[in-house]
Amino acid sequence: MTILDTIFSPESWYRAGRGPRYQQLYRHIAAEIRAGRLQPGDQLPPERDLAEKADISRVTVRKAVSLLVEGRLIEQRRGAGSFVASDSPRLEQSLSTLVSFTETMHARGMEATSEVLERGLFAPSPNEMVALGLAAHDKVSRLNRLRSAGGTPVALESSSLPRDILRNPAEVGASLYEVLRKDGCAPTRAIQRVTASNLSPSEAELMNLPEGSAVLQIVRTAFLNSGRPIELTRGLYRSDIYDFVSELRLD
Repeated sequence: MTILDTIFSPESWYRAGRGPRYQQLYRHIAAEIRAGRLQPGDQLPPERDLAEKADISRVTVRKAVSLLVEGRLIEQRRGAGSFVASDSPRLEQSLSTLVSFTETMHARGMEATSEVLERGLFAPSPNEMVALGLAAHDKVSRLNRLRSAGGTPVALESSSLPRDILRNPAEVGASLYEVLRKDGCAPTRAIQRVTASNLSPSEAELMNLPEGSAVLQIVRTAFLNSGRPIELTRGLYRSDIYDFVSELRLD
């Protein structure tokens, strides 16, 4: 039995009750790529052979491979087949400057898009009350978004702002900071904490990654020049393609 027979055998990737077969196969192949068992340049078996090894239909294989291509883990070459994609350039964002995700992507010549998952006015949570200095009777504007670069999901961001700072969350398109600057209330400094985290099942599904994938978590509290805290954001960023960089100077 070859390593490909082992990787694609049903016993290695299929579990009853864990979702559609094509999604399970997609998550399994993605995990094998990230673990290095499938290397950049490795060729996947032809569709017919992969369907036979995995004991599934060719339609199911096609759906799984389509998700891998969409996530830029697999590249298809006309007349040659499907190959594990070469390592792509990593995205870098400075921790020393206060710029938006949209501005960071545009500076790298990439199209930044956002899918709004939730937005509106809500009663503040205890964490929001402490971080933003709010009372229980106040309201916060919440904005939860899936951020993508060049069509690939790279981050989940959840932002909370006092109602008087962001009165209408529906005004926010691609860039929150663009709206805040127009209203004259963009933050001038922020405190950020970077930690390691793992994706929950729902988060992994949104980001097209295997459940439990390691990501970088950034929790940011941003302030006006007066010192007032006006933004609390929690972001989950793909650790396989995203780097946060700090510049250190000798005082």
